[in-house]
Amino acid sequence: MKKSLTYAALATAVAAALAAGCTGGTEGADTTGNAGSQPSTSASAEQATHNQADVTFVQGMIPHHEGAIEMADLAEGRTDNPDILDLAQRIKQAQGPEIDQLNGWLDAWGVNNDMPGMDHGDMGHEMPGMGAEDMKKLEQANGAEFDRLFLELMIEHHQGAVDMSETVLDEGSNPEVKELAQQIIDAQEAEINEMRSLLEG
Repeated sequence: MKKSLTYAALATAVAAALAAGCTGGTEGADTTGNAGSQPSTSASAEQATHNQADVTFVQGMIPHHEGAIEMADLAEGRTDNPDILDLAQRIKQAQGPEIDQLNGWLDAWGVNNDMPGMDHGDMGHEMPGMGAEDMKKLEQANGAEFDRLFLELMIEHHQGAVDMSETVLDEGSNPEVKELAQQIIDAQEAEINEMRSLLEG
């Protein structure tokens, strides 16, 4: 079962959750219930307060990262471009551990990983830079055509992550969530610039 989201659906869910949560969400709630269950999650993150914006960000970023990894997995066997293969490997190495960290926060907060109002069973293969038709084209592409499509789609996908991260920096309350959001912005904006350079190459 895929956990990918359409950008429009994700943006709508984030906006709705922020509107509802920032006025009376879980800010200040005790989040120590599952402390220690996730080694990758620091004690300070588990003990810190959080609000609905933090929860919405974490719930949305998990499938978003999973989508990026799914795209990166397609590179092997479809291109021999060392720049693309290296980028795909770096994406997987960076975002896999972040998924574990994000899931650890949800566990510590006693929150499930489903975004409110969203049915993962109906989401299909949709995500910024990762529509069903786009993914089909990427799966069928090889060589230079794969490289071009991969870069174009991953740029759009990364921009979605940057937008989500900027939202939680503005609206969130958990310091470690906001720290990760800033790390995502820094890393993915750098990769966006790298990918644009490769496209212009």
